[in-house]
Amino acid sequence: MKHSFKPGTMIYPLPAVMVSVGSTPEEYNILTISWTGTLCTNPPMCYISVRPERHSYELLKKNMEFVINLTSAELAKETDWCGVRSGREYNKFSEMHLTPAPAEIVNAPIIKESPLSIECRVKEIIPLGSHHMFVADVVNVLADDRFYNHETEKFELAGCDPLVYVHGGYYHLGEEIGKFGWSVEKKKNQ
Repeated sequence: MKHSFKPGTMIYPLPAVMVSVGSTPEEYNILTISWTGTLCTNPPMCYISVRPERHSYELLKKNMEFVINLTSAELAKETDWCGVRSGREYNKFSEMHLTPAPAEIVNAPIIKESPLSIECRVKEIIPLGSHHMFVADVVNVLADDRFYNHETEKFELAGCDPLVYVHGGYYHLGEEIGKFGWSVEKKKNQ
């Protein structure tokens, strides 16, 4: 048996990311977002959805660039704090002892402690209701060398213990149960 609820956003888990914005150190800010995701592979595109009343909303509109910084269990406290405090009242980088560093392409800082920083340039802002969606081109990705496998030339994201958000709580990922295509993979003869 299933219970009926009013329509709502119940697609979980979601990534808990810290988005960094601002073109100058005086306006640098971090906002925590879970309404984010991939939109397209080629060209690479993603989105973030932000409430217009958030402090960073005007910075996003003005600069049209931002960085999605993936988080880890190690950054759980910082991720939560940056989501419940306003950049109008706090310098989130200094309060959380996070390091702003220059991005390679966009004019917004990366968070140096993040395992992966995705540089984004806004293509379009779509008003949706409570949130506005910032549709963006991914223009560069910076991966922490600690999680980069030089032999395979792949970023091993699971090794950083990614932080996910599920209906009000933060969680670790569980153990791997398969890889893409494993359900139809032909077994090799031994």
